[in-house]
Amino acid sequence: MNNTSVKTRRLVEIAMLGAVASVLMYLDFPLPFIAPPFYKMDLSEVPVMIGAFALGPSAGALIELIKVLVKLLMKGTSTAFVGDIANYIIGCSFVIPAALIYKRHKTKKTALIGMMSGTVFMTVIGCFINAYVLLPTYATAFHMPIDAIIEMGASVNANIHDIFTFVLIAVAPFNVLKGVLASLITLILYKHVSPILKGNR
Repeated sequence: MNNTSVKTRRLVEIAMLGAVASVLMYLDFPLPFIAPPFYKMDLSEVPVMIGAFALGPSAGALIELIKVLVKLLMKGTSTAFVGDIANYIIGCSFVIPAALIYKRHKTKKTALIGMMSGTVFMTVIGCFINAYVLLPTYATAFHMPIDAIIEMGASVNANIHDIFTFVLIAVAPFNVLKGVLASLITLILYKHVSPILKGNR
């Protein structure tokens, strides 16, 4: 393949993975035993991670962006774009560290280390963004006091009584589980999908 064809194929692959990721965002489901029902689990980071491993960290960031943009075009925003920007940042905090580690030495071991590191980054950044950006924004957008959101968390776990315990007991486990699920599925699928993405290069 010549250089132009390689670049074109790469863009097509990035666009396709972004589209698949956006579809997976719609197949979300609550985890009422961990967090209030407005927290929805989805597996949209799987195609993003696969793309980041096969095509590089910058491709992963672009796939993540396409995922969010397609969602905005199809569904709009309910948080004046704050939640959508946060979704992008949290997704990148999972995918990019993993892809950077994997890029240095492409083995199953470094993939595992990368995704574990990405899960930790995503959890920490997710907790920070939820505490200082998302939860206050949701409270404002839906015209409710922040205490009402805390009470929703307390209905899931009685140990939740403020923002700190909310993110520690509900948000952190939610993100850890999301990272672990996405990592396991990526490990299962990557060896089957990556030859297609890397083909004819």
